[in-house]
Amino acid sequence: MKVSIEVSKVKAREAEASPKPGLDALLPDVFAADCASRGILEHIVSRWGVLVLASLLEGTMRFSALRRRIGGVSEKMLAQTLQTLERDGMVLREAKPVIPPHVEYSLTPLGRQAAHLVWSLAHWSEEHVPQVESARAAYDGRRG
Repeated sequence: MKVSIEVSKVKAREAEASPKPGLDALLPDVFAADCASRGILEHIVSRWGVLVLASLLEGTMRFSALRRRIGGVSEKMLAQTLQTLERDGMVLREAKPVIPPHVEYSLTPLGRQAAHLVWSLAHWSEEHVPQVESARAAYDGRRG
């Protein structure tokens, strides 16, 4: 009886360790053209996605406050970005039942995680402007 239990344990471990047919197709792979993770990544790291997420780390904001905070974003692009991030579960849109309409945007827990990550990258880019500009000048000098 003890032997059969040990054999069962070994078979169970082997089954866990061996790849199952088609399992790779179920695992997210951002390098795969048709993987949903690639679309999510595009939404988060888009020009406006990064700035919306980073802005909302400061707290809940109305549309007009976000637009003022994010220089250069058009009303249309901000609305599209907010809608996309809301659909992805990153942003919460809360419409208050008052007249005139009062809509506030905030981060969901998932959005807060993503915002911290992209804010780190955005902050890094701020800190390294001199090095990047120097590298660009050197590159442009070599190119003629």
